[in-house]
Amino acid sequence: MALVNYRVKWVRRQDGKRMVSGVSYDLPSAEDRKAELGAEGASEIEIVKVKPGQ
Repeated sequence: MALVNYRVKWVRRQDGKRMVSGVSYDLPSAEDRKAELGAEGASEIEIVKVKPGQ
């Protein structure tokens, strides 16, 4: 089984700045982070697949 990493991208509510996570997550952790960002008012939240080490 290949290792799959994910990053989370979003737009900050405060200033509209596009952001991307500085760390890679497994899918359940990325989904948890997405929920946290949504609760903080972020928009355009998406989980994107990245290569390990990227």
